[in-house]
Amino acid sequence: MAQTVAKFGLPVGEALKIMKNRCQGGSSSKRVCIVTGTHGDELEGQYICCELGKYLRENVDRLDGIVDIYPALNPLGIDSIMRGIPGYDLDMNRTFPGTEYGTMPEMAAHEILEDIKGADICIDIHASNIFLRELPQIRMSVPTSQDLLPYAKMLNVDFIWVHESATVLESTLAHSLNTRGVKTLVVEMGVGMRITKEYCRQLMDGILNMLVNLNMLKDTQAPSVREPIVSVDGSVGFVNSPAAGIFVPVAEFGSNLEEGEYIGDVLDPLSGTVAEKVFAPCSGLLFTLREYPVVYGGSLIARILKESKN
Repeated sequence: MAQTVAKFGLPVGEALKIMKNRCQGGSSSKRVCIVTGTHGDELEGQYICCELGKYLRENVDRLDGIVDIYPALNPLGIDSIMRGIPGYDLDMNRTFPGTEYGTMPEMAAHEILEDIKGADICIDIHASNIFLRELPQIRMSVPTSQDLLPYAKMLNVDFIWVHESATVLESTLAHSLNTRGVKTLVVEMGVGMRITKEYCRQLMDGILNMLVNLNMLKDTQAPSVREPIVSVDGSVGFVNSPAAGIFVPVAEFGSNLEEGEYIGDVLDPLSGTVAEKVFAPCSGLLFTLREYPVVYGGSLIARILKESKN
């Protein structure tokens, strides 16, 4: 059932509506929220919302609890293909917890937070930007990891990246919800302005697995899910471009690299030469790779999950 979370007047008699689809069955009060579309150029979550809504509609007799699906927290950004909120030059994921009285983005953040508040679990789905491709992963802060890790392992991602608390901004939706008692997991996967169906299906299986394990889906066999690698700060190697030019990858995304292995070339289109060759600084999983080819000195090209020394 479609419900309005927030509504604001726009010029020329139009209105901005932030909507959710509530799927409810049985007598359980357990509630899981699926949110996405905070950034207008991240569309992977749109496909998941559609597929999950379809599945729950067809299997509502098995559902025991509430699943709220928020496909577009930033509908203006999605409509205009902009990462932030058009007209405000703002990243919506830097406006939480918002305020009841303020600008439209601040009030929207407040209404969204109030609507989600009280849920048991929230899955905040993000894609990467247009520059980088990411393997399905969950990111969380060290202080929240003890509570979140058991749920993160249900979601069928390739790995879980635990950050130091200083790297997690307090103005994000995830931080605001976690401090209010809603266990919130941030998923990153794919690439901006694209839908990677295999990643979406992978996470969809993970969400269904979680619902089964929470006893919110009855008479349903949990999909088989992978055991994720859990990493902490210091176990990720960063590869930055040594020169300006066009980056052309050679290494296969998602592969395991050896230290010194060839990742790709930075080409100089003017001279028709290879400006620099790029090599892996460590052994491990290539989980981030440059998608947009134009680079400058220092541009992020890749991230490698270092092999454990244990």
